[in-house]
Amino acid sequence: MGREPGIVRPSREEAEEAVRTLIAYAGDDPDREGLRETPRRVTAAYDEFFAGYSEDPLDVLSRTFDEVAGYDDIVMLRDIELHSHCEHHMIPFVGKAHVAYFPTDRVVGISKLARVVEVFARRLQTQETMTAQIAETIDKALKPKGVAVMIEAVHQCMSIRGVKKPDVATITTQFTGIFKEDPAQQARFMMLATERGRG
Repeated sequence: MGREPGIVRPSREEAEEAVRTLIAYAGDDPDREGLRETPRRVTAAYDEFFAGYSEDPLDVLSRTFDEVAGYDDIVMLRDIELHSHCEHHMIPFVGKAHVAYFPTDRVVGISKLARVVEVFARRLQTQETMTAQIAETIDKALKPKGVAVMIEAVHQCMSIRGVKKPDVATITTQFTGIFKEDPAQQARFMMLATERGRG
């Protein structure tokens, strides 16, 4: 679940030269004073934007705890901020993820759920694929009774280009196990995910 096999990563120098080419394609001079350091800055930014390729999300969830003191209900994180990049235009989309799972006999530190979202967000993505990947990873690592994931995000590839419709939220969901099979559990998750006005 990391970098695609067989992908040869260019050198930093090659990446910076590619940025110089794009600057020239845009119609500006890459040797102009204000742009001289831009290739270096863009390449450094890419190291941050796409850091998820160097991480295995299953490793993030590898440390679990068996002691749950009889707890038998869902564990949910709501409003996990995410910043990703559309794989079609390499333009950001920004939003929030709501993630829940129904444990069987083990739980994971809650920060690890947010970390899994971050790993997949820091890759070139479609929102639909990312939603499925998050659910699949949690399901595979924790083997819970079920997983529920909802992502709502605004895509700049739609708001600043193309149809230019700002503030349109795209919503995707993915359910496994009890959340897929039991409409009451699915409705409960959706209610918790969309409930607003809390203190």
